[in-house]
Amino acid sequence: MSTRIPLFPLPMVLFPGGHLPLHIFEPRYRQMLADCLAGDRVFGVLFRPEGVREREIPAGHVGCVAQVERAETLPDGRANILVSGAHRFVLESFEESDRPYHVGVISDYDDTEESVLALAPVADRVRELFQRVGTAARTLADDADALPALPEDPALLAFAIAAVIDMDVNARQRLLTSRSPGGRLREIELLLAPAVESLEHRAAVHVRARGNGHGPHPLPPPG
Repeated sequence: MSTRIPLFPLPMVLFPGGHLPLHIFEPRYRQMLADCLAGDRVFGVLFRPEGVREREIPAGHVGCVAQVERAETLPDGRANILVSGAHRFVLESFEESDRPYHVGVISDYDDTEESVLALAPVADRVRELFQRVGTAARTLADDADALPALPEDPALLAFAIAAVIDMDVNARQRLLTSRSPGGRLREIELLLAPAVESLEHRAAVHVRARGNGHGPHPLPPPG
């Protein structure tokens, strides 16, 4: 089913379940935000590749519906907002509108059906890899914060991890476009697996180095 929605082309990707802070400063998007806040608080985030004009983003491009969670309007009319990713959509067309921002016709974009039982083994491996990589990275950064909670749904797991790790923006868009939960999980697995041993080794060295000169020292042997 097709619907009309305000569109915000950006050089970044929003994933379902992910969060994205945005600074709204252009007058057209200030108006979009005002309209969203007065209505259902949603707009579409559409990845704009480098060198592509906003209205040249083609039909079939996949984006994510953004829900405005928080909005702080500044005295000069700019705003800082936090949005969460709701669900994916596919762009059917841009539509002429009397609004100063882009409006598009979109339709839902769903995964192909895959067995949860078949997804379970790779989902378990990806969870373990994320835990190991994340723990090592936090150790290297001397960051005691807990790792973000991951969703139980394996179809959302790759999105949740991709939202918090370093990935090329084009790779993020490919992941968003993938209709295969298993394919997405395997892509994240291939990204994390080579980094595990190196990160864990560096983290262990970091912990040892941080402890140099601290703590009890053994007495020298007698004689």
